[in-house]
Amino acid sequence: MMKLIRKLHLFLGVFFTPLLVFFVATGWYQTINPERLKTAGDAETLLQKLRVVHTDQVYPGDREFSRPSSPKLFQGLIGAMSAAVLISTALGVFLAFKSVRGKGWVLFWLVAGLAVPVGLLWAGRRG
Repeated sequence: MMKLIRKLHLFLGVFFTPLLVFFVATGWYQTINPERLKTAGDAETLLQKLRVVHTDQVYPGDREFSRPSSPKLFQGLIGAMSAAVLISTALGVFLAFKSVRGKGWVLFWLVAGLAVPVGLLWAGRRG
């Protein structure tokens, strides 16, 4: 059973890594560059076009030649990626607890991974 769990964790992680890296990178870009385009057709640079993919799930084409595109297929892939990342993450945490003797450290880092972002958001509110 553990062999199957490790393989599932590995294959889900490897398959969705490129898409996950894309969304992390474009999300980071949006965080540091909050300028928003009025329409997807306004995207001119590659970074702006990738940002449109992140937010609207379509790749903007040339204004003269573009025809409306549907985000449905890409949204389906994103739904599958989201489910796979959640499953793979849960499997990773399970494997972490199963593969070490000092389970307290795994729990410590898991709690820290929740507490640090919550603490930073809270600290940011207080000004």
